[in-house]
Amino acid sequence: MNARDRDSDGLTLAELQRIILQMYGEKDAARGDAATFLWLTEEFGELATALRSGTHEELAAEMADVLAWLATLANIRGVDLQDAVLRKYGRSCPGCGKTPCACDPAEKP
Repeated sequence: MNARDRDSDGLTLAELQRIILQMYGEKDAARGDAATFLWLTEEFGELATALRSGTHEELAAEMADVLAWLATLANIRGVDLQDAVLRKYGRSCPGCGKTPCACDPAEKP
């Protein structure tokens, strides 16, 4: 299924990883994880710029880029993002074990 053909309300992380793998898998494997991480880092910089002074559309595009490069890195390293997110955040806050989170706001959960 083409990404443009699917209903935008139902895209899962697993489907995103498959789309990225189909689209870029060969190139990504050849580039490797170190170079891919550098691209992801560059995208975080572009996201920071969009947060400071970008339009809503620019912000959304940079968020999409960060997510796509993260999916690329996960594909290269064999990490199932959907499974990883569900295991860590699927039930409650990993820090305090509650929903909503009751951790000290000054600390990272």
